[in-house]
Amino acid sequence: MESEDDMHDANDSAEDDFYSGGEVGLAASDDGDADYDFADHDSDDSAELLSHRQQQNYSILSEVDIKRRQEDDINRVSTVLSISKPEACVLLRNYNWSVSKVHDEWFADEERVRKVVGLPEKHIEMPNDREVTCGICFESCPRGSMSAAACGHPFCSTCWRGYISTAISDGPGCLMLRCPDPSCAAAIGQDMINSLADDEDKEKYGRYLRRSYIEDNRKTKWCPAPGCEYAVEFVMGSGSYDVNCNCSYGFCWNCTEEAHRPVDCATVSKWILKNSAESENMNWILANSKPCPKCKRPIEKNQGCMHITCTPPCKFEFCWLCLGPWSEHGERTGGFYACNRYESARQEGAYDESERRREMAKNSLERYTHYYERWAANQSSRQKALGDLQSLQNDKLEKLSDIQSQPESQLKFIIEAWLQIVECRRVLKWTYAYGFYLPEHEHAKRQFFEYLQGEAESGLERLHQCAEKELQIYLDAECPSKDFNDFRTKLAGLTRSFH
Repeated sequence: MESEDDMHDANDSAEDDFYSGGEVGLAASDDGDADYDFADHDSDDSAELLSHRQQQNYSILSEVDIKRRQEDDINRVSTVLSISKPEACVLLRNYNWSVSKVHDEWFADEERVRKVVGLPEKHIEMPNDREVTCGICFESCPRGSMSAAACGHPFCSTCWRGYISTAISDGPGCLMLRCPDPSCAAAIGQDMINSLADDEDKEKYGRYLRRSYIEDNRKTKWCPAPGCEYAVEFVMGSGSYDVNCNCSYGFCWNCTEEAHRPVDCATVSKWILKNSAESENMNWILANSKPCPKCKRPIEKNQGCMHITCTPPCKFEFCWLCLGPWSEHGERTGGFYACNRYESARQEGAYDESERRREMAKNSLERYTHYYERWAANQSSRQKALGDLQSLQNDKLEKLSDIQSQPESQLKFIIEAWLQIVECRRVLKWTYAYGFYLPEHEHAKRQFFEYLQGEAESGLERLHQCAEKELQIYLDAECPSKDFNDFRTKLAGLTRSFH
């Protein structure tokens, strides 16, 4: 039986294999063209077209699936170790829901495990008196209204309910709840929660328990899409970390960012941080402003003349070109609108460093803008393509079927084309993030990368234009078109060229 640690090691090993060298393969992957062939031409199900390959190494879990698997694990541990289900649940929570880990630890040293997780070997009964004193409120209550964990420390129902409710309100930590007695570490099982808590708290506790089954298990994660309640169980297989959830969101299992193959997770992390960081704001300030010579605040020149007045309270007047006091500017310096002191000063080396820094910042900003604009443009095109695909599936395919007198099953080549466009836009988008971080000195590598990128972009534009504009001609037609089969051949050919 595979342990959780073995699974973790396998994840690490696979990540090293998949991203070895940190280089991007923009042509074909190690296992051939099939790595990009998400459109199965023999399938009529568009959902399978998008996910048939990924289904080999992950499975999507609904809330019902999670609950069923959780109950199966609890039952298995309970049967093998001959303990109650609440005790089995306590054990699994403490060992991150790893059945194999529970078995290994239990059979290695049962006594130590019981002590660590808070499961007394013998169940201690409450005092057999008519009235028992509550250990929290110190009121004497009838024995029938008192409850105790396996440790036997008695507390009244009111105090138990308040204690449990407070713990559940504090969050998922309630799953590790122990006896209220300060000297006792006995675990409070789900059976006591169900018998003592109100309905709202029981529902919260059950939700925390299900979430812990996913969040504490290294082989499962929640889909990161907003509002999605599906989880993913990942099984190492093809080496790809791409996951397509049932909610239609695609993400990377390894870093949980949106799917970004073939770019590695480290590059994606740096790119996202750069897009949101203040570094680009500072680059813009350096490239497009100059500091006031007196107060040093950055100033953007928004008028044509070189006479600059700093904002109050500074109000210092200076020349934009040479940053010298405006009071020293006159006919002898070339006039108010043509200061020549800057050029002479630069020849003397007075402004070399500041000018160099400003030029570097400007070049850096221009380079970043080049890659970011193309990254964002492909993202925008991908979102538009997803909308067009949805519209096509909802009504346009049926309309086209009526106009061209062909069954919808023979028009699946159009769906395949749009799925390919969506995937290619995603890949192409991330190649710009990769290109931004390519070392400047690796000229041959950069040239080859840009050649592949250009070929991919050119081919994708032809496919996108055919699927978008040429298809519209047949959607606007009033009767079957004679050249529709030629369009089918062209679009299918352009789609296959990416496989």
